[in-house]
Amino acid sequence: MKFTMKNVWHKHNRTQIEQFSRQYADFMNTARTERMVICEAEKMLKEAGFVDIEHFDGTQDKVYAVNRAKSLVAVRLVGKLQDGLNLVVAHIDSPRLDLKPQPIFEEENVALARTHYYGGVKKYQWFSLPLELHGFVVKTNGEVVEIHLGQCCEDPVFVIPDLLPHLDKEDALVSQKFDAEKLSVILGTIPLAGQEKEAVKMYVLKILKERYGIEEEDFVSAEFQLVPALKARSVGLDESLLGAYGHDDRVCGYTALRALIETEGAKRSCGVILFDREEIGSEGNAAAKASFYVMFLKRILKAQGCTDTSLGIDELFAKTNVISADVCPAVDPMFKDVHDVQNAAKLGYGVGLVKYTGSRGKSGASEAHAEFVAKVRKVLNEEKIAWQVATLGKVDRGGGGTVAKFLAEKGACVLDMGPALLGMHSPFELVSKADLFETYRAYKALLEKLD
Repeated sequence: MKFTMKNVWHKHNRTQIEQFSRQYADFMNTARTERMVICEAEKMLKEAGFVDIEHFDGTQDKVYAVNRAKSLVAVRLVGKLQDGLNLVVAHIDSPRLDLKPQPIFEEENVALARTHYYGGVKKYQWFSLPLELHGFVVKTNGEVVEIHLGQCCEDPVFVIPDLLPHLDKEDALVSQKFDAEKLSVILGTIPLAGQEKEAVKMYVLKILKERYGIEEEDFVSAEFQLVPALKARSVGLDESLLGAYGHDDRVCGYTALRALIETEGAKRSCGVILFDREEIGSEGNAAAKASFYVMFLKRILKAQGCTDTSLGIDELFAKTNVISADVCPAVDPMFKDVHDVQNAAKLGYGVGLVKYTGSRGKSGASEAHAEFVAKVRKVLNEEKIAWQVATLGKVDRGGGGTVAKFLAEKGACVLDMGPALLGMHSPFELVSKADLFETYRAYKALLEKLD
């Protein structure tokens, strides 16, 4: 029988789709950085009755842990954890611009800040774009100062000005024309009265000192991120799409978290992990290569009576099913030549199943085994959830990676799955509202039904 994809808009009451979309948009407008995502996620878990691992005594059935304010793991326990675990794992970092450790300088009576882009970006997309500034500063005395500018309508925003077309006549390679060292954001133009040298920079430093109590040296132990000052908005005459910064991969983080919180009657223990640093290879102690979630699971095993947690954790991963929740590229009608259309996801046709990632001969891929894909497909079909096949472009044309391989290395069965996006890694990505809702339904069903 021929495999036919189903359009989600013909499956559900639109009211359900729009309600879920509005709730997700509210989350996206609040959670602008990975620290802010984790903060909102912890609030959601606490409201749902989850307890911190530090207060877990083995009797509670909902437990979580936050790791370094940038990643998180949460589990709903059904009996003994060692009997098996279903996980949905996602990353919550997105491409952005970071301020350099000593960013502020003055040029031609303009104070600017030097940046270093994070993740895969098209640099030209960040010029002449209103930007929010989110800072987390730790002073040498231990005091923490947070700065959030541009998120509220009355706040100032920040801009990296582009060269006017009248003076931009020379042809050049994109890599040369849009130099990363020119991604410097304007901070101000008013000189400090009585100051002769770098007067504008000095006025900016004066503002920082008076408003936030920070010195220029404090930037060394700070994290300043610039993200698009763009609210989540419906897109199109039919309002079928939702545009926002950071769909990749917060759309999966949010849907996974909602699915876990609202899971009912799960066959066995289930959980969610939210990772940082996926966009730069999952490096660091808050990413998928780190061991924080392994230690969390060992603590639960120990609290439930496991005497050899080293063996117990290996046995647990061997009985663990993982959905690596990450977005996939949708076929763009204006650039369809980069896709194998028969194996590419389309907007509005449900969650995308990505059997393998990697590039050029599947290098760096985590390819799901046929047996596990069949189990996932069975659950989705039984629950009447729309799904489609997805890949990351034509062979030798594209490719990419997710956190899947790091969980597979632990011994778990893993499959990549998530909604399709247009304009992935751009400052304003597009997702189908129908696919957003269907992704939530898919994660919820798999947490409950996989065995």
